[in-house]
Formats: sequence, structure tokens, C-alpha cells
Amino acid sequence: MPKNDSVRFTSSSLRIPLSHHHHHHNNKHQQSPPLFQFTPQALISSALARSKSTIDHFLKTFNTHKRTRFLSKSSILCSASLALTKHDESAQSDAVVAQAKGGHSAAGRHEEERVLISEVFVRNKDGEELERKDLENEAVAALKACRPNSALTVREVQEDVHRIISSGYFSSCMPVAIDTRDGIRLVFQVEPNQEFQGLVCEGANVLPAKFIEDSFRGGYGKVVNIRRLDEVIDSINGWYMERGLFGLVSGVEILSGGIIRLQVSEAEVNNISIRFLDRKTGEPTVGKTKPETILRQLTTKKGQVYSMLQGKRDVDTVLTMGIMEDVSIIPQPAGDTGKVDLTMNVVERVSGGFSAGGGISSGITSGPLSGLIGSFAYSHRNVFGRNQKLNVSLERGQIDSIFRINYTDPWIEGDDKRTSRSIMIQNSRTPGTLVHGNQPDDSSLTIGRVTAGIEFSRPFRPKWSGTAGLIFQHAGARDDKGNPIIKDFYSSPLTASGNTHDDTLLAKFECVYTGSGDPGSSMFVFNMEQGLPILPEWLFFNRVNARARKGLEVGPARFLLSISGGHVVGNFSPHEAFVIGGTNSVRGYEEGAVGSGRSYAVGSGEIAFPLLGPVEGAVFADYGTDLGSGPTVPGDPAGARLKPGSGYGYGFGMRVDSPLGPLRLEYAFNDKKAGRFHFGVGHRN
Repeated sequence: MPKNDSVRFTSSSLRIPLSHHHHHHNNKHQQSPPLFQFTPQALISSALARSKSTIDHFLKTFNTHKRTRFLSKSSILCSASLALTKHDESAQSDAVVAQAKGGHSAAGRHEEERVLISEVFVRNKDGEELERKDLENEAVAALKACRPNSALTVREVQEDVHRIISSGYFSSCMPVAIDTRDGIRLVFQVEPNQEFQGLVCEGANVLPAKFIEDSFRGGYGKVVNIRRLDEVIDSINGWYMERGLFGLVSGVEILSGGIIRLQVSEAEVNNISIRFLDRKTGEPTVGKTKPETILRQLTTKKGQVYSMLQGKRDVDTVLTMGIMEDVSIIPQPAGDTGKVDLTMNVVERVSGGFSAGGGISSGITSGPLSGLIGSFAYSHRNVFGRNQKLNVSLERGQIDSIFRINYTDPWIEGDDKRTSRSIMIQNSRTPGTLVHGNQPDDSSLTIGRVTAGIEFSRPFRPKWSGTAGLIFQHAGARDDKGNPIIKDFYSSPLTASGNTHDDTLLAKFECVYTGSGDPGSSMFVFNMEQGLPILPEWLFFNRVNARARKGLEVGPARFLLSISGGHVVGNFSPHEAFVIGGTNSVRGYEEGAVGSGRSYAVGSGEIAFPLLGPVEGAVFADYGTDLGSGPTVPGDPAGARLKPGSGYGYGFGMRVDSPLGPLRLEYAFNDKKAGRFHFGVGHRN
């Protein structure tokens, strides 16, 4: 959060310091550090203490002197701790006092005895009328027990003194009893607070100046009210609390000339340290991760005012690294500096290991083991203790096979833009049925690809990220015996170059907007690939593809609209044509059964609603078209297989949450009234 200069509105350099009370708080996890605190309530308490000391002084005076002039019920008045003088006598010490009986026990009894008061007035400390009648009215309004022609106890008088002070307008109040011909006159001698003429605010580095100005603007030229001042300070403290910042008003002074001085204490981060804890015992241990790898993930830096909200985001960021089981931040006071030391406790996960699993391929739609894939992988998620990832995996299906080595550095050292780097080598074999399937002789073909590349990714705006890279691909087709082929059954070419394989060097750019990350939130992906003909036989083409999704909550139901489209210009391999139809395209059709073309557009609408627990129901409708581009694909493989080029589907289904993502079971009808089950794992593209 950016800093602002301390707000300072002064008209006087003279300061009258008040005694401060320092409150130290023991720090717990995510609690405020020890800060000095002195609130306007302390000013009220100070005024009450002064009034009490005045009353106690008079009580001691009455207990140690004897009176020379008899007054009725004098002992009661003495015990009441009221200054008793004649109205025509000076303030000298020629007034005499009767001796009270019984010490403190007698005074306690006298507090319960009553004295008849004939008049009650509010005056200034010199006994004169207040210049401002509104302040006099405030004091009179605060009185509850002390009324003319009422019999009062000492306790009732003291309680009304407290009420006058607690009104917030007065810095002192002293009750004085005066004997007159008409009876005893009770005078409350008050000292009003000063008029507010300026403000000095110190230590507020992140608190906006306008917020402070607006908080005090309505009080300029008015008598300072301690209660109103308390409300203002509560609002300032609330500003810090709402933002999770360690800061509060720690001192208040009313200086000469009506200047209010606010001292704000903001706990800056003094130091950040990493402490590794054992997974089993919870005791400190030696970690494998380099501390600087964790520290650079944090947005909290030394010298900043510590924010609990920012700290929580930092905890979440460290957890998303994927190498920690548990993360917490413990703030502790940094000695008597008013700053805070942060200790991040981390529990590391097991760095690497082997795994096995399975999945479903959308490219195989027939056979006894239709689409089933088994996988085996080794992964290390914290290479060299720098959070770098190494994955070696093998997937094998009825026809499919993919061997992949991937090495990723999520944040390149020395880069301040959070750029990641990924190096990939892959050898894959996938069925060619999506474009070149349904051959009359029941033969099948596969597309083999050897791919190597490097990609760089980084966020460039909130919720936006970009990827750029270079990828080399060597791809060709083989028959079911593994022999290279260049044409399918319909004599449609399988390569663009006419050779048994096509070589392509791709420059890739991708831009992604992820919204909130929820499946029903907004999403946008734009992808462009450019073939670079470094050598004459290398392919030269440009391909763009875009997907967008928008979710809308309507009561318990969720409406989801998605659209995608793309286009290819140039000389490209026929098996790289856009494929339409299937689980993630137009449901109700087999994979690729609607068509394949240089261009395509697919739209889908879906309404999902809760059924029971993690189970959701859904109804949907899809439409897809090749935009008439099927014949422009070399060899027109879609036309040779009589694919319609456009079609729609509709149906219903269920989703069940699982650790792998939503499990989707759907049944859809196409525009030819044929029905088909679809099963998928994860969110629909």
C-alpha cells in the first residue's frame, strides 16, 4: 500500500504532554503486535481522577479542622466533601471547619445521609457564568440527582460529577456548596475543553490524508467533545482493521490553542524468516527448499505495514507452489521498536515419487477397451530445492501412446515478472480416426509425432496471463502394421509436403483470462501458431483459435454459455484440421463425426442445478459447423466420409465431484435423432 506524508494541520507549536499508559499485548497467530494505546477514555478518566482528588482533599480538610461558626448539618456537608463557604467571604483560609467523627467509617455513614440543597448552578472555575449557554445546558442536562430543593447524598453528587465529565465537553468539574440565606447552594464549577482549531497527526504513513481530514472536518471551531473524539479514533482504528493492517491510534493530546495531536502506531515488518517443521513431530528441522525460493513468493516485504489479509494471500501463494503441506505466519514483536518480526512455518511435502493411473481417450470410439488409457509417471516437484518440476510419464492405450519429459521452472531466477520456463520433449502416437477414420476396409491409421519445444509464461495483468514459445514437430502417418503411409483409403493425402512426414517449427502465442477460476466463471483463451519455414520443406501456415465461456447464477441454477472458433491459413497437415463433434464439441455425435475443416465454430448452452449433495443435474444443447471449409482441407477427408459439416445435439446428464475433477455422464441426441452416451472427466473445454 503506498505511503502518504503525515497529515499536519498546526497553529501552535506549544504542546502540553499528558501521561501515557502503555499496554502490551501478548502476540498470538495473526494477532496485533504490541502497540502503545491511549484513548479519549483516558482523558475522561483523568478528569474524573482530578475531581475525585479534589473531593478527597476537601474530605481530609474537614476531618482535620474544626469549625468556628455553627452551621446546621455541618458534619454532613463535611462528609460530603463539598467546599463550604459563605457567599460574601473571600477564598482565604479564615473559613473554619468542624471535625468529622469516626474517620473513614464515619465518612462512609455520612455518604448515606442527605443534605437539603436549595439551588443548583453550573459555573466556570472562577464561579462566574459560562460564556457559552450551550455548554451550560449540556452540563445541566447531564445532571440527574442534583436538582433544586432536593435532598442529596455524597454519592449522588459524585455520580453527577461523573456524568458532567462523561458528557465529553469538560476537562474538570468541582462541586462547591455555598451557605446562603435561602439555604445551601450547590455549584458545579466546570472547565470546558478548548475549541478545536487544528490537528497534528504523526506516524500515519499508510492512512490516507483525506480520510483523516474528513473525520475531523465537522469539528473545526467547536468545543472538543471527548466522546466524539473517541468515535473518530474508532473509525481510524476501524480503517486499519478492515484492511487487516497492524495499526491504531496510540496517543491523544489536546495542546494549547485547541490543537489535537494524534499519535498513530503502524507496525512495520522488521524481518521475515522461514522455519521448517517436521511432518510428523512438528519440531523445527532442516528443509530441502531454499528459503529465498519461498521468500520471493511473498508480497509482504520489509518496511511495509504488516497486513493480515496480505499475509493470508502469501500463505495461499506458497501453498500453490505444490511443495508444502502446511503454511502459517506467526507475527512477533521486534523488541521495543514497535515493529513486527514474521516467522513463516512451513511443512514440506514429499518431493518426488512414482504414480500410476488411468484415463479415457476421446480419439477411440470402438473396440472392447474403447478409449481406456493406463499411465505410469515419475515426478519431482522440488528439484534443487528451487521449486522446479521434473515429470517423466508414459501413457499407453489400445492405440494411443505418449512418452513425455517435461522440466518446468515456475519462476526464473532473477526475473521480477514471475516468468516461468518449460522445456518439453514428447513422442506420441494417436489415432487418426478423428479426421481420417471410417475407412471401408476397416483399416486404421495412427499419427506419430515427435515434439520438442520451450515455452515462457507470465502474468501480465490481474487474471490475465500469456505464453510464448518455439516448438518443433516431426509428424507422419502409419498404418495398423506400423508402416509409413502418405495417403488414406480414399487417396486423400496424409501429409502436406507429400513426404512420409511433415516438419514444422511453430512460434506460439497464447493469452488466457481466467476470471475467478471457478468452472462457472468467465474464461477467455486466444491461441495463435505460426509455422516458420526456416527450411524450404518446412510448413508455412498460420492458425488461430479462441474459446470463451460465461457463467451466470440464477437462484440455485447455473447457466453456462460457451463458444469457440478458429481458422487456418496456409499449407498445413490434413490431420491438423479442426475437428467437430464429440464429448467436448457437439454431443450426440461421435468424435469428429460432424466434420473437419480449416475453419470452425461451436456454441453450447447448459443449465446445471443441484440434485443431491455433490451430484448435479444438467440439460444442454450444442451446435457446430465447419463454416463450409471442409473441402478446402487437402484431400477433403470430411467430404470423402460424407460428414455433414454442421449439426446440433441436445440432452441431459449428471456431474459428480471427484478428486480428478467433475465426472460427467451425459446422454445426447443429434439432429438425426440418434442417441449416444458421453463420459468425461474434468470440465468441458
